[in-house]
Amino acid sequence: MEKKKIKIGLVPKLIIAITVGILFGQFLPEGFCRFVVTLSGFFSTFLKFVIPLMILAYVTMGIADLSQGAGKLLLITVALAYGSTLIAGSASYLVSSSLFPHFMSEGALDQIAATADASLTPFFSITLEPVMDTLSAVALAFVMGLCLSSMRGKEMGNSLYNGMSDFSKIIDKVLHTIIIPLLPLYICGTFTDMTISGKTFAILSILWKVFLVVIIMHLICITIQFVIAGTVSKKNPFTLIKNQIPGYTTALGTQSSAATIPVNLECAKKDGVCEQIRNFVVPLCANIHMAGSMITITACATAVCLMNQLPISLGIIVPFIMTLGVAMIASPGAPGGSIMTALPFLYMVFGAEAGDPDGAICAIMVALYITQDSFGTACNVSGDNAIGVIVDTIYKKFIVKTPQEN
Repeated sequence: MEKKKIKIGLVPKLIIAITVGILFGQFLPEGFCRFVVTLSGFFSTFLKFVIPLMILAYVTMGIADLSQGAGKLLLITVALAYGSTLIAGSASYLVSSSLFPHFMSEGALDQIAATADASLTPFFSITLEPVMDTLSAVALAFVMGLCLSSMRGKEMGNSLYNGMSDFSKIIDKVLHTIIIPLLPLYICGTFTDMTISGKTFAILSILWKVFLVVIIMHLICITIQFVIAGTVSKKNPFTLIKNQIPGYTTALGTQSSAATIPVNLECAKKDGVCEQIRNFVVPLCANIHMAGSMITITACATAVCLMNQLPISLGIIVPFIMTLGVAMIASPGAPGGSIMTALPFLYMVFGAEAGDPDGAICAIMVALYITQDSFGTACNVSGDNAIGVIVDTIYKKFIVKTPQEN
């Protein structure tokens, strides 16, 4: 009899990677942990190189395959993503300003600041510059996708379309043979670094109540998004949430919306979103939909203001959220990318002096955000698929004239 090979699913692999990373950081020598972080860094560098190519391939083909209503769907998707981000940030402020004053202490500031720059240095690193940044990839994909959709078969032949289709297949091959199988290594390195540098545990020991409130807000946000998506599409929202678990878990480990795109595409497929829509919406929303990150940034900004007795109100926070909702489109698809993009705009909340990007208060914001970045990213990518379900429903009901296969 042939022995059956035991296949471990992606979610168990990710959970194992997180557990092993924490154990490595907690119990093994620093030299070994640096070795793990070095290997993880190699993968991270390659991932950053592939991400713009992935966006270019998938978004271009996703839009190009929309033979009807490509422009309308683009506007609908952007409006849903931006609206979701604004509502999430505003709700986060209302909750944070009501609850945080009950358990914030000024003495926590110095203790958190000590962890802001703590990180394990790899033995060495390699430089592999991406062909283009993510924002350029999104812009180029928009131009090529919309032009291919409207001009193919009319003003031009199929050569460029076929070339992009083959390029998309190459990216598919890279994702399924290299990126997804090595994701657990990347996640293990991330948690090894966070554990041995003391970032997570130091902040959790001081502000665990704030951390808990933010996580609950993320989970409520995800639930509301999928309930709305389920209502619009007439699908069971709990089934949609169940389908999202692999994407959520991957985002917890990678802390990157872009790095979660391959897994999130599989989640969208389980949701019944047709190929054209999921290839268009998921990579696009990985760059423009930041509801989870906005919840975290707004809550952290509120917490820092309360600790430092700085004035904060809805009138201050709403313009900040509206500005940041646009600015974060250009954020790098890497751990902490959103807070790095937000740093130049923190003066809108903290004032010119306290909001200095190189100052202590901004360092606190970075430390607070990074600790909760995993959950914010997981909320972002989950919302991406909720938006995908809604856009798919609109496409099938009001735009496309022939049935689409999944």
